[in-house]
Amino acid sequence: MAEFQLPEHSRIRGGKTFAAPESAGNTKTFVIYRWSPDDEANPSVDRYEVDLDSCGPMVLDAIIKIKNEIDPTLTFRRSCREGICGSCAMNIDGVNTLACTMPIEDISGDVKIYPLPHLPVVKDLVPDMTHFYAQYASIQPWLRTQSTAPPDRERLQSHEDREQLDGLYECILCACCSTSCPSYWWNGDRYLGPAILLQAYRWLADSRDEATGERLDDLEDPFKLYRCHTIMNCTRTCPKGLNPAKAIAEIKKMLMARSGV
Repeated sequence: MAEFQLPEHSRIRGGKTFAAPESAGNTKTFVIYRWSPDDEANPSVDRYEVDLDSCGPMVLDAIIKIKNEIDPTLTFRRSCREGICGSCAMNIDGVNTLACTMPIEDISGDVKIYPLPHLPVVKDLVPDMTHFYAQYASIQPWLRTQSTAPPDRERLQSHEDREQLDGLYECILCACCSTSCPSYWWNGDRYLGPAILLQAYRWLADSRDEATGERLDDLEDPFKLYRCHTIMNCTRTCPKGLNPAKAIAEIKKMLMARSGV
């Protein structure tokens, strides 16, 4: 009989509980994943009781309060607090989203917070994005041209051409969509994933770009593109309301049109 065992140090154990002051009358419990590379201990989940009467409305506000006032060892990323930078992407209450735009009041019961799934963890809520960013660089995410524009002019677009970029340029590379995709979980070494493919289509759709053929050649691969099975987790979870699945479908349509199918 086959026996399967989780890797060493992967089983999550119970952690510490940090109770709110007795004077707190409006508390909520935040259950947060903890792991440090500095010791040999398994990951744990610590419980923090937070007084919401002295806390901002978003999950990120509570996490910052925990670090500032309860447990300074808690590690996470954050920057803009406006849903623009993507730094605070986490799995909150079972959904990949941004902590800075997730209202605490929208979550019933304990708030369960984990790092983005299926990425190596650097520490606590910080995932290792090295491979994700390398994949982004691989699509050459900049305007590629062969012609020379006049030095005193920009490369102009019509209003209609510019509208083709709506729903694409707003991506903040938070990786919520890619880390919600089962195909990316199992094939992330070769499948580019929804975030990077949406970015790839952003340049394919740009009327000023002159490398459409080369870009399509690079994407026509059974793993880079065609590991997408239209599961739609990416579109459901995108905190910016974008549709990576549609962008991937548009790339496939461009490849089919080019081949005459």
